[in-house]
Amino acid sequence: MSGVMKRMGMIFRAKANKALDRAEDPRETLDYSYQKQLELLQKVRRGVADVATSRKRLELQLNQLQSQSAKLEDQGRKALALGREDLAREALTRRSALQQQVTDLETQHQTLQGEEEKLTLAAQRLQAKVDAFRTKKETIKATYTAAQAQTRIAESFSGISEEMSDVGVAIQRAEDRTAQLQARAGAIDELLASGALDDQSGLARDDIQAELDRLSGGSDVELEIQRMKAELAGGTSPQQAIEGGNGTQQGQQQSPQESRPRFDKS
Repeated sequence: MSGVMKRMGMIFRAKANKALDRAEDPRETLDYSYQKQLELLQKVRRGVADVATSRKRLELQLNQLQSQSAKLEDQGRKALALGREDLAREALTRRSALQQQVTDLETQHQTLQGEEEKLTLAAQRLQAKVDAFRTKKETIKATYTAAQAQTRIAESFSGISEEMSDVGVAIQRAEDRTAQLQARAGAIDELLASGALDDQSGLARDDIQAELDRLSGGSDVELEIQRMKAELAGGTSPQQAIEGGNGTQQGQQQSPQESRPRFDKS
């Protein structure tokens, strides 16, 4: 069970890593790293500002204590000049206490000044690194974008891109469908021409059928003409008229008077 769980964990991590690789955009990663460096630089600058503020506050306290020390020294000198040694001693005692505070503040001031110089130097170095990283970041992003565009163009020309493959498949389907329809139309035309299929519309006829229809139509016209002639001649049937017409064509011609129709005077 332990081995199975380890294997499942490894598979999960592998698939998650692969999914992250597909989802990761190097340009976004570079921008995020640059943002973090800017935040760090901002923190260092705030630290420098805080240390400088503390140093400035100590300088103000030092100036104030030094001013008080000088004032006590002047008061002690005046008291001693007036013969008030006790007042002069008290003033000098207070001045000595202030002088100890001044010494402590000067030590702190030197420490803060050293820290401020270190932070200022670190901020300058970090600023230089951030500027260099920004230049490199923009260069990498531009190179990556150009390479990505070149890859897409190459894939489009080669037909292996996803968009162009879809277009190619659609074109291939259209060509196959067109060829299939053309082949079907050609086969139907051949079958109709050979007589294997009947033309349900009655529009298409072969040459033999057209000739037969033409002859049949001509015979019908001749029969109609002979029938009319027979009616005009006095009631002869169409069949007799046709036979008479045939006899006339064989050499038995009627006279003009016999061929004329006879009308009843009544």
